[in-house]
Amino acid sequence: MFRLNEVETEILVSQNAIPSKQALGGSLPYVFTDHGILQLSNVVKSEKATQMSIKIIEIFVSMREFLINNLNSKIDIEEIKRRLDNNDKNVELLFSYIDELIDKQDNKIERTKIGFKK
Repeated sequence: MFRLNEVETEILVSQNAIPSKQALGGSLPYVFTDHGILQLSNVVKSEKATQMSIKIIEIFVSMREFLINNLNSKIDIEEIKRRLDNNDKNVELLFSYIDELIDKQDNKIERTKIGFKK
């Protein structure tokens, strides 16, 4: 169990998890980690408390899986962005080479032909 700081409490208020800081009595809230919930379920022995602690632990597990999948997606997106940035540079370079070749063909100087002449 640990206490949230001001910024974390503001995030809870902005996400409508709590209506306002006044709903907390003006103090910063305490929250549990998944391990804290597990320890609490060992202390409280009622059937309802056991069911609730199991549900909360399942929620923690699903949140952890979501965060891991979300992190992997963000890493993949950043890798794609990095590759696209390199591709943009390569395409620009390719177009500049093509422009140079076109300019050379437009300004082609006729050379005198060498070899056997009739």
